[in-house]
Amino acid sequence: MKPTQSDPTVQPVPASVVATVDAADTTLSNPRWAVLAFGANLGNRLETLQGAVDALADTPGLRVKAVSPVYETEPWGVEPGSQPSYLNAVALVRTTLPPSSLLERAQAVEEAFHRVREERWGARTLDVDIITYADAVSEDPVLTLPHPRAHQRAFVLAPWHDVDPEAQLPGHGSVADLLTAVGTEGVTPRGDLELRLPE
Repeated sequence: MKPTQSDPTVQPVPASVVATVDAADTTLSNPRWAVLAFGANLGNRLETLQGAVDALADTPGLRVKAVSPVYETEPWGVEPGSQPSYLNAVALVRTTLPPSSLLERAQAVEEAFHRVREERWGARTLDVDIITYADAVSEDPVLTLPHPRAHQRAFVLAPWHDVDPEAQLPGHGSVADLLTAVGTEGVTPRGDLELRLPE
């Protein structure tokens, strides 16, 4: 699938920055792992995804530990060709925020990038979803954990598997097996695009 528009390439993260991020983990008390998924199909998509990662990294009590490769994907739940394609990625974070506060922060970041919630499956400047929070399982309609459709979505599973090949989706099994089951049709690696870990 050809990209619908160009995005500037983001340079890789220096090893020294990775080491600094790892060292900063000592400032968190009893942190939990969480998996966040990002998507954008309006505007400068790569710049938006990087901005979202950076904004989350600026959140007290949260450290972005890994960012996946970027994928380009066909929109989910709409007629083919009716929307621009998405750029998608996944980040692994360590956080002391409770799930409700993490959700509030994710939604605040969406709003900062002018996310508009007018229709289900509508085009969007930015989507930030909490896929998992530690091993939490919740049926709360405000924040269902793990994400209720993550196991069906290659645009979540493929980048997640890249950044954590041994990952498990609570209640569904290994991400590798789930990805094999759903396949990767319509989900294209964008090796020419790259997100960086925040400094």
